[in-house]
Amino acid sequence: MSFQNLGLRPELLKAIQDEGYTEATPIQLQAIPAILKGSDLLAGAQTGTGKTAGFTLPLLQRLTFNQKRGAVRALILTPTRELAAQVGDSVRVYGKYLPFRSQVVFGGVNINSQIRRLKSGCDILIATPGRLLDLVGQRALDLSKIEILVLDEADRMLDMGFIHDIKKIIGLLPKNRQNMMFSATFSDPIKNLAYGLLNSPQTIEVARNNTPTELVSQVVYKVDNKRKTELLSHLIASQKWGQTLVFTRTKHGANRLSQHLSDAGITSDAIHGNKSQAARTKALQDFKKGFVQVLVATDIAARGIDIDHLPHVVNFELPNVPEDYVHRIGRTGRAGQTGQAYSLVCIDEDKLLLDIERLLKTKIPALIETNFEPDPSIPAQPILNGRKGRQFRPQAPRRPRGPSSKPQSQGRQGHGRGR
Repeated sequence: MSFQNLGLRPELLKAIQDEGYTEATPIQLQAIPAILKGSDLLAGAQTGTGKTAGFTLPLLQRLTFNQKRGAVRALILTPTRELAAQVGDSVRVYGKYLPFRSQVVFGGVNINSQIRRLKSGCDILIATPGRLLDLVGQRALDLSKIEILVLDEADRMLDMGFIHDIKKIIGLLPKNRQNMMFSATFSDPIKNLAYGLLNSPQTIEVARNNTPTELVSQVVYKVDNKRKTELLSHLIASQKWGQTLVFTRTKHGANRLSQHLSDAGITSDAIHGNKSQAARTKALQDFKKGFVQVLVATDIAARGIDIDHLPHVVNFELPNVPEDYVHRIGRTGRAGQTGQAYSLVCIDEDKLLLDIERLLKTKIPALIETNFEPDPSIPAQPILNGRKGRQFRPQAPRRPRGPSSKPQSQGRQGHGRGR
């Protein structure tokens, strides 16, 4: 169906036309009318489905119903810096013919510059939870006039330990507001959060839970752990892969792999939470522009990477949580394009692969590359919660110090969780 039939204002239709879009995606067809009516919304939508425009367009239109100024009227919470920047770009692009001012705030950069920008005025605020609470603590934000709240990628926010921050933020908002939650999965924690947040919500889901897009072809390469780097370099060169996004479990692993690839003559960079925001932004821009062939990323840093025509995603190491596999391969096969997802799996990861296949309810085809056959004499050291051979008990997320216990000129620096 055309955007022309969804009841959007001419200013929004012109902005959509400028971007070259004419037909709405399934999530947009369902979400836009519901939001325009003022309903609370619980939406199940995986990455690459057009969900950002699905809430940005009707949000902008609803703000035109009342042109009052002077305080933040819409708040969009995201789990990571990259996703916040992506949503901020969408708000600017689609709202360019409307008189609204938007700001994006996240950790890892100077908080004082963000305070100065907020003083110039803001109707729509896109924020990560930690930095938002920092700004509230410094009395730099007034949330008492919020009319619309959006939780984007709510499942990831819960996975990253933001539930207490989210509850604090909700407690600061006026009770009479419109709420929207977007999540790739409808897990029990998500349903519990929705029950406490949403008021008689309309529920929509554009794909079966945890099902990767049919446009993504999935393959497993069986290989010994010590030969994964060699195999990856071989596949990239022999199969002439273009842009390739590679996932590792750890930040140090991302750095090591990126360096190995560079040493092999493959232009590469790494993106993870230990890098400064400027370095992360540059690495992503270089990758999008084609200056870098391979971008190696951790799961958290990759949230918000939005490239319509990314052809290849590689799981250099399988994720510990099966649902993260779905998020990872969802970086390709976007905007109607086909994509390829490859996983390099050693014997230690067989249990992780089995968990993923159970989630997907399908067996992923497995290949063995000539000259890279696994050594059958190598014993398995199963990976339990990210560590080989022994159970790892995760600690509770460490809370940053409060505003009164550290200088405020820099705010929170370098938090990998997008603060």
